[in-house]
Amino acid sequence: MIAIDAEHKAKLMHDLNLVVEDAQVLLRMTADQVGEEAQAVRERITQRLSKAKEELHAVQDSALQSAKAAAHSTDRFVHDNPWKSVAIAAGAGLLLGVLISRR
Repeated sequence: MIAIDAEHKAKLMHDLNLVVEDAQVLLRMTADQVGEEAQAVRERITQRLSKAKEELHAVQDSALQSAKAAAHSTDRFVHDNPWKSVAIAAGAGLLLGVLISRR
């Protein structure tokens, strides 16, 4: 599975929301089209859009729950190990400083 960072997930979610909205507009624009085949296509698209919206909301909820769990775990770790947290932060800052100064 490909790992996606939070910024890319947010953009993907936004783009998927736009696609769903555009499809809904398209359905409304073609509502006056008659015929069994046109009606069947509209019904299929409507069902698929509904399912896509449900799955999109589920993914958003899952991402939100994961972020909350990570924040809670981090908070608990920092409170349980304050000096270890300070040491880790200092080490990360030192490493970042060394990497930036090499340029």
